[in-house]
Amino acid sequence: MAIAVVMDFTGGTLEQYDQVIEKMHFTPGGPGAAGGLFHWSTATPDGVRVTDVWQTREQFEAFSRDQIGPVTMEVGIPGPPAITVYDVHSYLTAG
Repeated sequence: MAIAVVMDFTGGTLEQYDQVIEKMHFTPGGPGAAGGLFHWSTATPDGVRVTDVWQTREQFEAFSRDQIGPVTMEVGIPGPPAITVYDVHSYLTAG
């Protein structure tokens, strides 16, 4: 089942987010991680919010463990994000 994941990186900056994307070898507007269906980010009053839709919770958890955690620490984002996960009822794709 698809899930939506909202990650709030308190104290993070968009500049750090851009460094994370670069270190993961992604390009804004390009394809994302295997299993990821959709991704967007924004600044918030206290940091950065990233919202994803993933094919499965397991794919997200593996990517979070192997990529998000280590790379966000590497660029200096303070602490792990607050994560909220939702079951997705439906989603649409560009076609």
